[in-house]
Amino acid sequence: MPRARVGSSSKSAAPGNGTSGTLPEDAVPTPEKALRTLTGGSLEDVIRVRGARQHNLRNVDLTIPRNRMVVFTGVSGSGKSSLAFDTIFAEGQRRYVESLSAYARQFLGQVDKPDVDAIEGLSPAISIDQKSTSHNPRSTVGTVTEIQDYLRLLYGRAGEPHCPQCDRSIKPQSIDEMVDQILTLPEGTRYQLLAPVVRGKKGTHVKLLAGLVAEGFARVRINGEVRELADNIELDKNHAHHIEVVVDRLVAREGINERLTDSLRTALKRGEGLALVEVVPKADEPLPEGVERERLYSENFACPVHGAVMEELSPRLFSFNSPYGACPDCHGIGHLRKFTVERVVPDPSLPVYAAIAPWSDKENSYYFSLLFSVGEAFGFELKTPWNLLTEEQRTVLLHGSQEPIAIKADSRYRKSEGYVRPFEGILPILERQLRDASGESVRQKLEKYLELVPCESCHGLRLRPEALAVRVGPYAIHELTSVSVADSLERIEALMGVGTHEGAEPLLSSRQIQIGDLVLREIRMRLRFLLDVGLDYLSLDRPAMTLSGGEAQRIRLATQIGAGLTGVLYVLDEPSIGLHQRDNDRLLATLTKLRDLGNTLIVVEHDEDTIRAADYLVDIGPGAGVHGGHIVAEGSLDDLLSAEASLTGAYLSGRRSIPTPAERRDAGSRRLTLANCTRNNLQGIDVEIPLGRLVCVTGVSGSGKSTLVNELLHPALENRLGMKVPFPSGLEELRGIKAIDKVIVIDQSPIGRTPRSNPATYTGAFDPIRQVFAATVEAKARGYQVGQFSFNVKGGRCEACSGQGVNVIEMNFLPDVYVQCDVCKGARYNRETLQVTFRGHTIADVLEMTVEQAAEVFAAIPQAGDRLSTLVDVGLGYIKLGQPAPTLSGGEAQRVKLATELSRRATGKTLYLIDEPTTGLSFYDVHKLMDVMQRLVDKGNSILVIEHNLDVIRCADWLIDLGPEGGDKGGQIVAVGTPETVAQHAASHTGRYLRHVLEQHPPIPLAA
Repeated sequence: MPRARVGSSSKSAAPGNGTSGTLPEDAVPTPEKALRTLTGGSLEDVIRVRGARQHNLRNVDLTIPRNRMVVFTGVSGSGKSSLAFDTIFAEGQRRYVESLSAYARQFLGQVDKPDVDAIEGLSPAISIDQKSTSHNPRSTVGTVTEIQDYLRLLYGRAGEPHCPQCDRSIKPQSIDEMVDQILTLPEGTRYQLLAPVVRGKKGTHVKLLAGLVAEGFARVRINGEVRELADNIELDKNHAHHIEVVVDRLVAREGINERLTDSLRTALKRGEGLALVEVVPKADEPLPEGVERERLYSENFACPVHGAVMEELSPRLFSFNSPYGACPDCHGIGHLRKFTVERVVPDPSLPVYAAIAPWSDKENSYYFSLLFSVGEAFGFELKTPWNLLTEEQRTVLLHGSQEPIAIKADSRYRKSEGYVRPFEGILPILERQLRDASGESVRQKLEKYLELVPCESCHGLRLRPEALAVRVGPYAIHELTSVSVADSLERIEALMGVGTHEGAEPLLSSRQIQIGDLVLREIRMRLRFLLDVGLDYLSLDRPAMTLSGGEAQRIRLATQIGAGLTGVLYVLDEPSIGLHQRDNDRLLATLTKLRDLGNTLIVVEHDEDTIRAADYLVDIGPGAGVHGGHIVAEGSLDDLLSAEASLTGAYLSGRRSIPTPAERRDAGSRRLTLANCTRNNLQGIDVEIPLGRLVCVTGVSGSGKSTLVNELLHPALENRLGMKVPFPSGLEELRGIKAIDKVIVIDQSPIGRTPRSNPATYTGAFDPIRQVFAATVEAKARGYQVGQFSFNVKGGRCEACSGQGVNVIEMNFLPDVYVQCDVCKGARYNRETLQVTFRGHTIADVLEMTVEQAAEVFAAIPQAGDRLSTLVDVGLGYIKLGQPAPTLSGGEAQRVKLATELSRRATGKTLYLIDEPTTGLSFYDVHKLMDVMQRLVDKGNSILVIEHNLDVIRCADWLIDLGPEGGDKGGQIVAVGTPETVAQHAASHTGRYLRHVLEQHPPIPLAA
């Protein structure tokens, strides 16, 4: 999968067409004067956009300098991404694709031209966004950054093999040693000597087979089957084949030493140092006891004690994505999906008949009678709580019994007395049911109880034992990939004798350094890049699918710096997401480095430090959606700060600000306590979370915030609230649960994955709107019910598109294409339904309204009006009621969820868990979000939020600061208390930055 999408190159404006740098001074527009100063006098060094109308852009004209860091800012939904990604980058990509041959273009699909008049001065464009995180379980930080490839090369060429069983260094075997080992076979054993000539290679191998005949060989073994070379052998060229030459066939007995030595020498010569001995018993004879069917002998590598043979070291032996290197049990995934006792028995305090979750909700009495029979045989009753059973009784129930027991089958199909046989066991029964499941619904029900369990063979290390036994210096390959990037870099430098180990003796021999010098330098350089973008706490074996959007983006950024390209246009989407203020300087230094290589950077960003560090600023707005799409300010930071219409400028200059509350809430004695948290990097901490407050978990990236909230607190609450979720490992106890009756996670995942889902249906505002239409005179006269105005059921919807407004055209190996319906022209409803109106609007018109317009139209209907006004309150007045859910940004989807919660009746016992809600939000949007969160807490609810944004942190009632660093050096509580308390803490990185922010925004009363 390509890591970068490349755009086109287009020549800068040529002299003579009115755009060269020779215009008279007074004819040059003001922004271009500024640009001339910035870019050293030449107007050739600019990118010009003329007439951009993509999405909500209002015929935008823009000129930005090349080879500079340009930051696009503005409120969420104002059109920043439309201009940066959907116009400038998309046009660059389109031009590049059109420069390819028609044959190549058919694999890339049609790239639409953005709605823009002209773009001049484009370079090849690469987008680094957050949507490109791999969901492939085989993808890791090491493979994405290509460090894993260099490590494979290092170990394949400079590694020292050791025996996987006894850890002895493996040395080549002589022919005499091999003969002695073969002669230990029992008397009369039939075996044949084979020479491997092809190992897992595609092709017909016609020339090879013809050559073997010429050399005088009579037989070959192809893919495990012995065939005569005299036969006409045809192989499929598209399949990988294994071919071994049969050199000799022997029977173990006295006096065959000489013949065996000669044949072995021939086999080793033909097999390039490898020979295979295959024991071939007669058809009705078993294999002699203690004898392997096949044994590989090598002139190259073999353990003198166990005879364990290493293949010739090659990079593919260290790849978990190759069958030659992957663990044979988990095939290189590192985990297996299995039924576990924690999932199957989530609450051990329940009686046996109710404790087994997959069977407890079944009406069929078969399982009941099965458990009853086991109980009679092993001495327990069905009402005995699971945790009071003996270890033996639990083992029998889970894994089955060895001896037969009498099973009284209560079956509705037969009236027999039962039968006698061993009890299969709950886990084996579930595995059999999953294997034999015929319907998708049965499979989905059973898959709820599956869990990823580390592979027992490789213990999650993904590679086969032979690969894990190879060392470079004192380290096996997993000892470089399973530690943090910072530790890995230190070990690589120790091997080379450089960096912090300058002057010390290198851990490698001079031969190894000579072989691995280039590779080691490349690995060291790439690890340093990861350090520079603030990812020193990640390990190289971390699966890419577990990375946050910001982490994945910064990994791609590090990879691009490693590429060292110049003259490229990079378009970045909020690279500071999920990064602590402390690491911002490192990220900005990285961006500056990328710019100084001779590249143009367009960064869509809300972060204050990045905005202040930009060479050129473009503020888009003034509002969001229909209220945006204009260039409000462009130029230097001063131009932005002085622009009256700019909301970003207003917050940066201090004309507007998010008020710091004068008083922090005191919720009394209600609190949740997590005792002895030890999961991932948490160091056995006890955490108290006060309820009825806005509580913020802070700390540098990788300090353990997500582990604490998402992996421990959330599943523990769900377990205690009666959901069939196992209590998380790594947490001893959860106390204070009685103060909570509901836990709700509000994340940035889409509110729906199809165009049928939209803000109106999600918030529940569409139901009362449909009832209003069904109550109109026209609808009653026609006998229409509420269902007539639903686009999800037959009746009033357009049947040509099934109420979607678009038809989905499935494209093989390309994304699905959505085409507007020819019949209803995107209205979703049939003609008869659209004849019913309310205040002059049809139901289709309502779906096309913005939330603001709909709130006015339906103000008199409380059920709809209240929900719509809440959406306006959270700053979503600009989105359309019928806007398909997949087109909403993460921040918008999150605020739709918050608005839905706000419009519900509060119980005062709800805990909201929110992970980095300010992702993608401008200062103005953060202000709106804070108002919404404070309103939720004012209703008596509790909010626990993971956040780096200092505006959110200073407005919280209570802080829990984790650290002090990330990865192994984190996982401890650094400080707890109000923002003022944490700000005074000397060891807290968060406190250091918080102190400055509290000085800038001193507390003022909430009423103000």
